Amino acid sequence: MAHYAFLDTNNVVTEVIVGIDETELIKGLDTETWYGNFRGQICKRTSYNAAINGYRKQYAGIGYTYDHVRDEFVAPKPYPSWTLDENNDW
Repeated sequence: MAHYAFLDTNNVVTEVIVGIDETELIKGLDTETWYGNFRGQICKRTSYNAAINGYRKQYAGIGYTYDHVRDEFVAPKPYPSWTLDENNDW
């Protein structure tokens, strides 16, 4: 079982679902592409094990932002005065 995050036009996560394993193809497409096409949104796989294996930095939640340059999810800004550091941490 794998988890997938759907993004809005600003790359903000709007929903996270449980889907099929990322190793399986659906009609010849990788799962991110298939789910994205099906929903008409950008779709990115996310993992509960991200803190351990470093996959996309952290598990995506609603309100998180996907950084396509670093291929990772960034948590929402906790306080107005905080800024991201060079590691995309608040």
